[in-house]
Amino acid sequence: MSMTTDRDALSVRDMCQFYDMKDENYVTEYRRLLYKQPSLLNGRKDVITVTPWLAPVVWEETFDTTLIDAIYKMQNITVATTVFAPGKYVWFLKDFLESAERHYMQGYHVHYYIFTDQPEAVPMVTLGANRSLTTLKIPSSNRWQEITLHRMEKLQKLIKTQLTNEVDYMFSLNVDTKFSGHWGAETLGDIVAVIHPGYYSRPYDEFPYERRPESQAYIPQGMGDYYYGGAVFGGRVEEVHRLVKTCLMQLDLDKANSIEAMWHEESHLNKYFLYNKPTKILSPEYQWQEFKFKINDIKIIRVSQVTPNLTEMNPDFLSNSM
Repeated sequence: MSMTTDRDALSVRDMCQFYDMKDENYVTEYRRLLYKQPSLLNGRKDVITVTPWLAPVVWEETFDTTLIDAIYKMQNITVATTVFAPGKYVWFLKDFLESAERHYMQGYHVHYYIFTDQPEAVPMVTLGANRSLTTLKIPSSNRWQEITLHRMEKLQKLIKTQLTNEVDYMFSLNVDTKFSGHWGAETLGDIVAVIHPGYYSRPYDEFPYERRPESQAYIPQGMGDYYYGGAVFGGRVEEVHRLVKTCLMQLDLDKANSIEAMWHEESHLNKYFLYNKPTKILSPEYQWQEFKFKINDIKIIRVSQVTPNLTEMNPDFLSNSM
């Protein structure tokens, strides 16, 4: 790789290899790529951008989309995106999918997997090039705790039977969210967590960790790093598989002992990430809450948890229980 500089930008010869069938040989192609020279002296000083275990924390102004896309698009990656929409949560699918098609992983191969007990209610949304959607039927349930357990079971089965050989990365996202800004390859990593917007500025003794020793999600007082939200987790497929298997085992043990962690799946995720540190952390830009005011630290809101508009919901939706 050769490099020249000027005052504003670097010009890089971006190397790409492809197989030439005629000559039966690998051919190297060079393209010129312009991006701003990175600085070791200037950058965000109002927030932490790297953890004590040297995992990056992704905030606005900490990455260059041009450079990141040049790296990842050469790899021709596919990103699986799983969403659970049981019962009344199917109402959120239209906004989720339409906003994702505007902002989420643009320019990449994306395969949505929608888990729902109402396949007929999945909306028809026009998908872009290299985007696909599969609907998977799940049993109905009246308890969120059962839905959580089913979520981990279904994810484990999907990874084992399909995703391992078909995709490179995956994200599990909550359906009651709406994209409003860029979400791209800057989020990719071996194992990825998101900071919960309600607790990112608080000390860990105020985190809603599971504090009962009887639960497999137990985290003692005086321990912890950050409080991670349950609405987003992802990474390389094999790493997410390891996370899902562990959380499912913990959920099964808690169920056998007639105990439910304080925040269910989210509690178990926080226990997992305490002992298996995320290799990349997404800032609260990637899991904001619609009812919260935007503050100075948050320069852009990329995804928000949606508050249902009761006037737009039909009576069947409102009468459905989870």
